[in-house]
Amino acid sequence: MRWTLKTEPNKVVVNTLAKALNVDTIIASLLVQRGIETFDQAKKFFRPSLTDLHDPFLMKDMDLAVARIEKATVENENIMVYGDYDVDGTTSVALMSSYLKTMSTQITTYIPDRYDEGYGVSYQGIDYAHDNDISLIVALDCGIKAIEKVAYAKSKGIDFIICDHHRPGDEIPDAIAVLDPKREDCMYPYKELCGCGVGFKLIQGLASRRGQSIDDLFQYLDLVATAIGADIVPITGENRVLAYYGLQVINAAPRIGFKAMLSHVKKDTLTITDVVFMIAPRINAAGRMKHGLHAVNLLVEDDLETASQFASEIEVYNSDRKDTDKSITEKALLQIHENKEENRFTTVVYEKDWHKGVIGIVASRLTETYYRPTLVFTKSGEKLAASARSVKGFDVYNALEACSEHIEQFGGHKYAAGLTLLEEQYEAFKQKFEEVVATTIDTKLLIPEITIDMTIELEDITPKFYRILKQLAPFGPGNMAPVFMTEELQDTGYGKCVGADDKHLKCKVQKNRVSIGTIGFGLGAKKNLIAAKQSFKAAYTIDENEWNGEVSLQLKLKDIN
Repeated sequence: MRWTLKTEPNKVVVNTLAKALNVDTIIASLLVQRGIETFDQAKKFFRPSLTDLHDPFLMKDMDLAVARIEKATVENENIMVYGDYDVDGTTSVALMSSYLKTMSTQITTYIPDRYDEGYGVSYQGIDYAHDNDISLIVALDCGIKAIEKVAYAKSKGIDFIICDHHRPGDEIPDAIAVLDPKREDCMYPYKELCGCGVGFKLIQGLASRRGQSIDDLFQYLDLVATAIGADIVPITGENRVLAYYGLQVINAAPRIGFKAMLSHVKKDTLTITDVVFMIAPRINAAGRMKHGLHAVNLLVEDDLETASQFASEIEVYNSDRKDTDKSITEKALLQIHENKEENRFTTVVYEKDWHKGVIGIVASRLTETYYRPTLVFTKSGEKLAASARSVKGFDVYNALEACSEHIEQFGGHKYAAGLTLLEEQYEAFKQKFEEVVATTIDTKLLIPEITIDMTIELEDITPKFYRILKQLAPFGPGNMAPVFMTEELQDTGYGKCVGADDKHLKCKVQKNRVSIGTIGFGLGAKKNLIAAKQSFKAAYTIDENEWNGEVSLQLKLKDIN
């Protein structure tokens, strides 16, 4: 692990802010590091308000999108809400279809089949729309690169509205409206919305024309918060507001589908991290193992008994998904070892019968193991399909762009992407991808980094300090949970390895007559560093540990040295 200590913020600014907010300088420093330097900025950060959301009509083509949907509802046109099969796509479809059903009865939903149709807008989906007399498709979390598909739909008399957040190519599809804050000609003030977030802006635009306020849309924010967490977009600006209130909905008044899913989860109050690790994988499991429409059906269901049945089915898909990704990960690691590819700059593996639904998860697991840009391929029809994952600081999308001569189609983000190519191009692509990464990556990025906010002492960790720290949430990219470092720690003598294979480290640390419990997941192998009362330093986050009804603060170790 590479430990990087953040630059200490300006002391004058920190002290002024600490005084204005009546907080200690540690909290003030954390805020300044996050770009919050004044009382008003801090107020907006700690007390997000729905009135801070931007006017949806600042987004390019919003007026055109709203006008076209209004026309469709007035003239009783059939509208199809189309979305990708992942969490962002299925929550987007649930959000948009349930809102549009308050305007019209002529609404249907469509999620492409991961195996027959693949990612994004499909010809099959357009043909389905044509066969069912659908004249308007609202596509969410996809479509920004669907130039030919949108043209094909137009030739069949079908209009498109695209709500996407992926990077556009050189050309924008010839749709009625293309809502994407990443368009170069879009002046929308916040660029980091997820697909469901863009969909929410569209229903916000529609609502404003119907005399509805933002409060009337509050019930939809649980879907937006789930997509924000699952799609790993920055939890800053507008996303922070949406996630903050979305979590309130999830915890205080969850929709029936969430309630049914949460009956399988033993947790009272969910954080954004819980949403990412408990709710999102269940929603995703439907599209990975069966079909994404199962997730949409659960999310829009308003009968608890039916929803409970759907949730139980999804629980089975999720269990199957876990078994499948574990098995494929083991095979992929073996393939890397047998081909003696441990010392490359990239990981690229392929097996024709690997389950397409879990290759993204496998790519993430391999990235955790070898910590380098990773692609996992499988056979998909006549072509090979892959999921790409990257390491912090390296843009895998740009690397794929540099290999485009060998690729049929690709799309995605800086850290996660998908692509297809012809089987005969696989070896040439693999070689080119290795060359591109080897010549462009800063080698220090191949060592996992722990970014430490600041050094503190154990006596700084009080219940009051933790209460304020919790108010910095929701945490995520752009606002990660603060990581602290304390030096010259000692184990009190009862440190031990716990868990299967003694994988984790549990101990109580002390310094200056203050002691506190710790847990270090995956740090069992470092037990020797705390033995015999030797001194060590720790990088950690702070959280609560509940044991036998007692709640106490503990350090969640990220690494020790």
